[in-house]
Amino acid sequence: MNDKEVFHIVLVEPEIPPNTGSIARLCGATNSVLHLVKPLGFLTDDKHLRRAGLDYWKFVDIRYWDSFDAFLEAQDENKLYFMTTKTDRSYADADFKRGDYLVFGKETKGLPEEILNLYSERCLTLPMSNPNIRSLNLAMTAGIVLYAALQKNQNIGSMA
Repeated sequence: MNDKEVFHIVLVEPEIPPNTGSIARLCGATNSVLHLVKPLGFLTDDKHLRRAGLDYWKFVDIRYWDSFDAFLEAQDENKLYFMTTKTDRSYADADFKRGDYLVFGKETKGLPEEILNLYSERCLTLPMSNPNIRSLNLAMTAGIVLYAALQKNQNIGSMA
């Protein structure tokens, strides 16, 4: 499949190996591309990373980027959606299309403030009812948003 036929998950400076491993498995299961933006908070041969992805790594299209700037310069900004807790715009209202990139920041800090400001109209959130909970786990959020995008494009089941 070419890049315009699939969804893309972008992890900017991920820090927690099991999250990245789980998201890699998610990408493999849905024929989505996983983009990892350096610096990474772990080695990609980390045993926790491999354990979370189990033996599925060979089925995942993983692309590495040396920096977030390098990633952004190579993309069509109209295909980017930035996930953050710092907006009221729900992911459920987005008009996801094949070829879109779902961008997630590092677990401890999220995406850089200047990026959120620059792309404010492209920012989405996963609404939560309990104000005492800041956010959901990165892998869980990626799964929810990716499957919503797939469902809007009627990709559930065949993933084609």
